[in-house]
Amino acid sequence: MNYLAHIYLSGDNKMIKIGNFIGDFVKGDPTSKFDQDIVYGIYLHRKIDRFTDTNAVVRKCRSLFFDEFSHYSGVITDVLFDYFLAKNWAKYSSVPLSKFVEDFYNLLDLHMEKLPLAVQRMYPHMVSGNWLVNYQKIEGIEQILFQMNKRTSNKPELQNSIATLRENHDVLENYFFIFFNELQVYVEQLQSKRQV
Repeated sequence: MNYLAHIYLSGDNKMIKIGNFIGDFVKGDPTSKFDQDIVYGIYLHRKIDRFTDTNAVVRKCRSLFFDEFSHYSGVITDVLFDYFLAKNWAKYSSVPLSKFVEDFYNLLDLHMEKLPLAVQRMYPHMVSGNWLVNYQKIEGIEQILFQMNKRTSNKPELQNSIATLRENHDVLENYFFIFFNELQVYVEQLQSKRQV
């Protein structure tokens, strides 16, 4: 999953949200660098990623992109799932997406010193491009994929995956609904036991 899903799945604990958000930017054992709830969020992020990577429905989604994009099919699917989450936000939250995102940006502003340097550098671009809100539009994720493509070594033209999304939109959306329900149950079980 990508940023929006990780933040959403963190629940109401602000420090867990931060940890889950920065999870990709923290390698190894985080316990000496962060407080307990941020550490929990980082481990929660890793568990969500493992669940996603081994899920049969997710593999079906990735297969639609694999021939053209090979191992980048996982990156594309992660971004598209954030698109479907943002597009269907009202099914999952009573808080409007714009308000949810604004509150999250305010949270990061208050705790900027806790973020890894790479996140601190990325954050202004995230806000100026309003990534999390723009996920709800196909044009928004096309731009995100274009930006991601610039950071890849062999330039696989990730934004071209939008054609496959348009051709298979309803199938992919249905896969998202099935998978995200499974993921929510999994995360709720982890949160109830506080096991990571």
